[in-house]
Amino acid sequence: MSHADLPTAEQVEQLDQLIRNTGAVIDPPLVKSWYAPFRETQRRDGAEVRADIAYGEDERHKLDVYLPTSGDTKGRPLLLFVHGGGFVRGDRRDRANVGYRFAREGFVTVLPSYRLGPAHQWPAGAQDIAAAWAWAYANAESLGADLNRIYVAGESAGAAHAAAATLIQRLRPAGVPAPRAALLISGVYNAQLEKLARRQFGIPSPDPRNEAYFGADFARYPAMSTVENVDSAPFPLLISWAELDPPQMQVQAGELFARLTTQHGFDPDIAVIRGHNHLSQLEAINTVDDILPRVMLDFLQRH
Repeated sequence: MSHADLPTAEQVEQLDQLIRNTGAVIDPPLVKSWYAPFRETQRRDGAEVRADIAYGEDERHKLDVYLPTSGDTKGRPLLLFVHGGGFVRGDRRDRANVGYRFAREGFVTVLPSYRLGPAHQWPAGAQDIAAAWAWAYANAESLGADLNRIYVAGESAGAAHAAAATLIQRLRPAGVPAPRAALLISGVYNAQLEKLARRQFGIPSPDPRNEAYFGADFARYPAMSTVENVDSAPFPLLISWAELDPPQMQVQAGELFARLTTQHGFDPDIAVIRGHNHLSQLEAINTVDDILPRVMLDFLQRH
């Protein structure tokens, strides 16, 4: 994207107003439509894309790698970034903007897809992220990445999967050490809370998102809630949410932070992504603004 392709101040102001006026809702087609023109002209320099690499046997077990084309060719950091989609939709190619943006910063960026509900229920998503993480670890050196600088990140449902795969020992990939750090963006970490607080959170019954992935046996929800099952040793962690995230994301981010801090010996960072909603914070990456990437990069560069 050349300087001439950058959003104008008027376009940025219009987007800011749309975000504010729409409020704390999750509407993928609407938000994607706002950013579609900018995605078409986003920068794609600085990255070599290796697409459709299998990391497992399912048709969803595919990942794309965005390799930096400048700088060091060895010892680079590796970022495994997991897309969202409410457990029932989404694809790694939806987050190509993340791949391009972080490859330009020198990160080998790995974007996996994973199995979706209702055909594949908990812990399928976390298992898939663990498998993609294991693939990244096994192939890090051939990609020019440092085995000791592998970061795991995710947004929304992807943050839920990333949290489970890194914080619950039995879901971690065998023989792979803890991540250098993890970044959890607007995730869901307590299925039981979302079930019990549907009225307060404005979640419909039946819940098309959680019941598709966690099932309808609500007695099992505590056993599938990451906050109830953390048993990993502490590692650096960033927990973030958008200023205009729905309440359930903000509450669960706070709960995960509190539990990790008071019960499990973690010292997580927290961040609010100002001026954005649940989806716009991701759509803006490499297209309109750098608010979320700057928060992520500041954390990554400190760890």
